[in-house]
Amino acid sequence: MKPESLNLLAALPEIALLVAICAVLLVDVMVPARRRPPTSALALLAILAPLAATLWQLGSPTRYAFSNMYVADGLSHLLKLCAYVAVAATLVYGRRYMRDRGLDRGEFHVLALMSLLGQMVMISANNLLVVYLGLELLSLSLYALVAMRRDSPLSGEAAMKYFVLGALASGFLLYGMSMIYGGAGSLEHGRIAAAFTGGQLNRTVFTFGVVFVVAGLAFKLGAVPFHMWLPDVYHGSPTAATLLIAAAPKLAAFAIAFRLLVEALVGVAADWQQMLLLLAVASLALGNIVAIAQTNFKRMLAYSTMSHVGFVLLGLLAGVVDGSMETADGAYGSALFYMVTYVLTTLGTFGLVLLLARDGFEADEIDDLKGLNRRRPWMALVMLIMMFSFAGIPPFVGFYAKLVVLKAVIDAGHVWLAVVAVLFSLVGAFYYLRVVKVMYFDPPADQAPIEPSAVARATMGLNGALVLGLGIVPGPLMAACLEAIRQALAT
Repeated sequence: MKPESLNLLAALPEIALLVAICAVLLVDVMVPARRRPPTSALALLAILAPLAATLWQLGSPTRYAFSNMYVADGLSHLLKLCAYVAVAATLVYGRRYMRDRGLDRGEFHVLALMSLLGQMVMISANNLLVVYLGLELLSLSLYALVAMRRDSPLSGEAAMKYFVLGALASGFLLYGMSMIYGGAGSLEHGRIAAAFTGGQLNRTVFTFGVVFVVAGLAFKLGAVPFHMWLPDVYHGSPTAATLLIAAAPKLAAFAIAFRLLVEALVGVAADWQQMLLLLAVASLALGNIVAIAQTNFKRMLAYSTMSHVGFVLLGLLAGVVDGSMETADGAYGSALFYMVTYVLTTLGTFGLVLLLARDGFEADEIDDLKGLNRRRPWMALVMLIMMFSFAGIPPFVGFYAKLVVLKAVIDAGHVWLAVVAVLFSLVGAFYYLRVVKVMYFDPPADQAPIEPSAVARATMGLNGALVLGLGIVPGPLMAACLEAIRQALAT
C-alpha cells in the first residue's frame, strides 16, 4: 500500500468528520428551513462518521502518518471515543436551551463540530506544530461559541476575557515550543526525547522552554494560578457552550499534556514534576476553598474543576520516580481514568442545569435547585449521584477515581501529598453536599413545569447509570485506560 494511502487511513476519523462538517454546513445554508431536518440532528449524525472510522481502527497496531507528525494508537482511540460521546451528549442536552434563546442555528453546531475536530487533532498530534494547530482550531471555535449571545453583556465580557487570556496562553505555549525546538533541534516528540540520549541537547534553552510549555498547558487545563478565565467564562457563556468548554476539551488537554511531558520531555521529568506538584497543591487548595463561598452553581463548578485538575496533575507527576518508570503505567492510567470519569460526571451535572433552564431562566444559581426532589425526583436523584461522585463518596465512580490516583501518589513515595489531597477533598465535600441539601430539604423556589424531551431524559438516565455503574464495576474502563497508556509508552 502506498504511503499516501496509509496516511489517509490513519487520519480517517478526522477526514470523515471534516467531510461531515462540510455537508452539515452546506445543508444548513442551501436547503430551505421548512425542508431540512433540524441542524442538531444533522450534527449528531455527523459524529457517527468519525465514530465508525475510530471503531474500525480499534485493535490495530500503532500507526504513524504524515512524516511521523500524526499518531493513531490505543490512547488516541480511547480519548476520541470519549470526546464523541461528550460532544454528542452536549448537543442532546443543549438542544432545547439553544432553541429557547434563538441560538439553535447552524453556526452553533458547526462550531461545536469544529471544536471536536480540533480536539481530535490534538489527541493524535506527534509534532509540536500539529499540537498547536489542533489547539488553535479548538480555541477559536470555543471563543466564538462563548460570544454567541451578542445581546448579553455577560457573554461578551466572558468571550473577551477568554480570547485575551487564551491568546496569552497560546503565546506561552508557542514560545516554549520554539525554545524546545532550539534546544533539541526537532519538532517531533520522539526525536525530542531521543536528543537526551544522543547528547545533542542545549539544556539551558530546553529547560526554559519546558517552563513556558507547562504554563500553557496549565492554562488549558484550568490549573491555579492560570485559572483566571475559568469562573468568568463558565458563568458568562451560554450553558450549552459552558458544557462544550468544560467536558470534551479536558480530554484533549490531557492528551497534549501526556504527549508533551511524558512522550517528548520525559528526560527533564524531574523539572516538570516539581512544577506540576506546585500546580496540583495550589489547585486543590484554592479550588476547594473558594468554591465554598460561591452562590452561582456554574461558578462553583468552575472552582470545583480546578480541584479535579489538581488530582489529574497528581497522577501525572507520580509516573517517574528517581528516573525510573516502573510505576508509570499505573500512575498515568489512573490520571486518564480520573479525567474520563470527571468528564462523564460533568456532562451529567451541566446537562441537568440545561434541562432545568427555560426561556428567561438560566437555573444557574444554587438556590434554583431548591426543592427539586419534590418537583422532579428522578432529576434530583441524578444530581445527587453526580454530586456524590464529585465528592468522592462510594460507591460512585469519583471515589474509585480518587482512590487510584492516591494509590499512585503513595506508590511514588509522596505520602504527604496524598494526605493533603484527602484533606482538601474533605473540604470539597461540603459544597457538594450543600447542593444535595438544597434539593432535598429546602422548599421549592419555583413551580414551573420541567418537561425535558424523551431523548434528553434517556441520555440523562444513562449518564447517571454510568456514574454509578462504573463506580461499582470500574475494572473494564480502568483496564482500557491502562492498556492505552501501555501502548502509548511502548511506542
